[in-house]
Amino acid sequence: MRLISWNVNGIRAAAGKGLFETMASIDADIVCLQETKISLDNITLELSYVPGYVSYFHSAEKKGYSGTAIYTKREPKSVSYGLGDARFDTEGRTISMDFGDFILYNIYFPNGGQSEERLRFKLSFYEKFIERIGAEIQSGRQVIVCGDVNTAHREIDLARPKDNVNISGFLPEERAYLDRFEEIGLTDTFRLLHKDERDAYTWWSYKTFARSRNVGWRIDYFYVSPGLRDRVEGAAILSSREGSDHCPVELVLK
Repeated sequence: MRLISWNVNGIRAAAGKGLFETMASIDADIVCLQETKISLDNITLELSYVPGYVSYFHSAEKKGYSGTAIYTKREPKSVSYGLGDARFDTEGRTISMDFGDFILYNIYFPNGGQSEERLRFKLSFYEKFIERIGAEIQSGRQVIVCGDVNTAHREIDLARPKDNVNISGFLPEERAYLDRFEEIGLTDTFRLLHKDERDAYTWWSYKTFARSRNVGWRIDYFYVSPGLRDRVEGAAILSSREGSDHCPVELVLK
């Protein structure tokens, strides 16, 4: 089973840059998108119907903001939207699907860089996420979590760690939450298979033309719960795939 996660920075813009052609060439079983920036009443047939897939969208109440989507070839037993907290769920950040042998969470975690208030919002979102996923794992369920986590975990995960230690996305308190993700049983699948790989990034700033210089951050992840670790066959960053300031990341399960 091949799964893809991609922050597309606007699904309509990405569609114009070849999003669906890229999806067809990758031919994943499940494609999870973040930052779709589209309201439900603006989802066209072109966006909702992709041959071979069934699509699900969770949109923010605020137009042109946030949002998530999943395209799947495998029929889920059930689909849920949000984490069960109105503070976060009005921003369209979470879709979860129960496939029986695992629950898939596609999440667009908040950015904390705009203000102190948004940083507190981001950390509260992390707290709610840990509560929800921790309960799933404790109950014996297997979980896959993917999405734009909006934090680089360790120094190896961004090009210039010393320059960004006081910037949201690499603050000690944000990174501590990613430690807690691991404490509840989640494994970062890329580091599981590529423990010491450097210069492996998933986001580059448009403003500084950073992609051509590979001055980036690894902030897009696939996590799995303990029972799925041995099924991880591949974990990759598809950095050659363009169309957004992020690139897709991939998980292959046996």
